[in-house]
Amino acid sequence: MEHSFIDKYSERDSFLHRLDPRTKIISFLGFIVVIVLTPPHNFSIFAQYALIITALIILSYIPLLFILKRVLLVIPFVITIILFIPFFKQGQTVLTLNLYLLKLRITYEGLLISWNVLSKAVYSVILLTLLTSTTRFTVLLKGLEVLKVPKALLILVSFMYRYLFVLIDEAERMQRARNARWFGGYIIRQIKLLGNMIALLFIRSYERSERVYLSMRSRGFDGNIRLMHNLKLNLQDAGFIIIILLLIILVWDE
Repeated sequence: MEHSFIDKYSERDSFLHRLDPRTKIISFLGFIVVIVLTPPHNFSIFAQYALIITALIILSYIPLLFILKRVLLVIPFVITIILFIPFFKQGQTVLTLNLYLLKLRITYEGLLISWNVLSKAVYSVILLTLLTSTTRFTVLLKGLEVLKVPKALLILVSFMYRYLFVLIDEAERMQRARNARWFGGYIIRQIKLLGNMIALLFIRSYERSERVYLSMRSRGFDGNIRLMHNLKLNLQDAGFIIIILLLIILVWDE
């Protein structure tokens, strides 16, 4: 089976790839917080954010198409949220639409809120994509562990990510088996068959989780994430954090 892993390009060699995961976690998440706190009417600041993010994309050597695909996965959900805001938010009318007996007003305040949600969502997704694409998943988890993220949460995320693809493969095999034996039927029969497949997938997942747990316990797993090398901060990491911090300060001072 072919799957799209979040750390697909993590083995490339670029400036961002060579940074310590803690540096990228602190810098990127901090940058996201600053973007979220930026007032939506400061369009020049958002333009400068776009320049900084463009520079980070260039430094990462991550294909632009890959990043755009990740953004497009989120855009439909964001549009669903903001679609009706310009029509229902009270404020200064910028456009009036007459649809038969229905009269719709688009307000400036509504458009501003929509822009606020959309722009911050896109910027955040790009930064998170850069974070996960330039860091191997195990290294990223180790960085979060060193930063004192609760161990239970890290283990949960680790297993969810690793075995999500296994469950997808299992579901696809069940679907192929169904298609090979499919003779049609009424909608009630199709729903019943789908329910049986979901129940069987749950049982197989539960049994697999027990086997994985016993296997890991027999190999001495204690919940700690171990790497072949220790994480180490250097001058590049310090310089990157300082540069990002200075850029944010300069943008906000304008």
